[in-house]
Amino acid sequence: MLAIRLQRTGRSGHSQFRLIAQDSQFSPKRGRIVAYLGSYNPHTKEVKLDAEKVSKYLDNGAQPSDSAAKLLQKEGIKMPAWFKAADPKEGAVRNPDKRRSTRPDEPEAPAAQEPAPAAEPVADETPTEEVAPEAQAEEAPAETTPEAEAPAEEAEKPTE
Repeated sequence: MLAIRLQRTGRSGHSQFRLIAQDSQFSPKRGRIVAYLGSYNPHTKEVKLDAEKVSKYLDNGAQPSDSAAKLLQKEGIKMPAWFKAADPKEGAVRNPDKRRSTRPDEPEAPAAQEPAPAAEPVADETPTEEVAPEAQAEEAPAETTPEAEAPAEEAEKPTE
């Protein structure tokens, strides 16, 4: 029985395929090839087929492989009525509980975010700011820079 298959060609890492008609007992790598029917480049998605030869072999009973049949159907070649494509395989997932994609969604804990600074009381800062405008008018403007105020705030903080 003849088979219509894809034969891999090209260098390693850059595959290209030939569509061939071959005796089903032979390997696509070795063995007598009855006819070259076309080529397929998966990198550029370029397909070149001799549609007349392909339909001739299909009408005479050549059995296409699954990948060859998909390629032929995409190119618009009508498959014979007796052809039945194989059912798609379902792969079993090993250790599904370890995969992130299969775990149920966990609500985010608020502790994961940065905690709000509760150590600094807000009430202590307001009286110093009220007094500060009068004092700032008398003081030199060099002391009012943020760099000058930073060490003073650190000294006022209680240590934990």
